[in-house]
Amino acid sequence: MSDIVTTTPVDLDAEMAEISRRYQAASSPGLQVLNLLGGQAEGLLDRLPGPVRNGLDGATERALLIALDAAQSSRRAVPDQAGWLNTAVATAMGAAGGFGGMPSALVELPVTTTVLLRSIQGAASEQGFDPASENVRFDCLRVFGSAGPLAHDDGADLGFLSVRLTLTGGTMQKMIATVAPRLAGVLGQKLAAQTVPVLGAVAGAATNYAFTNYYQQMAHVHFRLRRLAVEADTPHEVLVAELAKRLNRPPPSGD
Repeated sequence: MSDIVTTTPVDLDAEMAEISRRYQAASSPGLQVLNLLGGQAEGLLDRLPGPVRNGLDGATERALLIALDAAQSSRRAVPDQAGWLNTAVATAMGAAGGFGGMPSALVELPVTTTVLLRSIQGAASEQGFDPASENVRFDCLRVFGSAGPLAHDDGADLGFLSVRLTLTGGTMQKMIATVAPRLAGVLGQKLAAQTVPVLGAVAGAATNYAFTNYYQQMAHVHFRLRRLAVEADTPHEVLVAELAKRLNRPPPSGD
């Protein structure tokens, strides 16, 4: 963390109002649907044998650390970008990854993950923290893997990777057949099969768009709370409790 020096009194009420706004802006009906799909995917993973599941967890952790290092390395060559540009890049990559089904998604996902982690690092830097320090690296991964400072009470887990690997063109086709069977019948099997790449591209783009917006907003919430704790000389847990109060939600029970 870089030295944060306060030269003017902190307007705690205004700061908390902005943090509350960003927290609310992070959620959307579309994201809630994606979370539900991700939760279903995680439920399927839970049924795997213990050794297999542990192997996947270890591989995911290693992949995230590699993506985090790649994001950090890119900071030396490319400056932090505006939020809208991060969203546009991630959305385009999601469309390309989803169009080719699972094989292209597996190629695209590490790149998208790096972009997401890079945007989280950018939010940390904007709030005066050094993304290269170990504690900030840990916080960046924490933002990526959790639903925010108030997530402990409801067990929310966004499961971005689970959603992207689950929500493919084939999945979307099955959803259409379930929700609108008449439409599926009109399309016919051949035409429906031809729409799978398009549906996959739409699903990939929409998923990346929703999650990029979420992560950028929630990263600002996380690191702004950290900065405010220093500037206002107020314990972080007190600020989190205040945020919960403003949002009319129970505070976390603890880490």
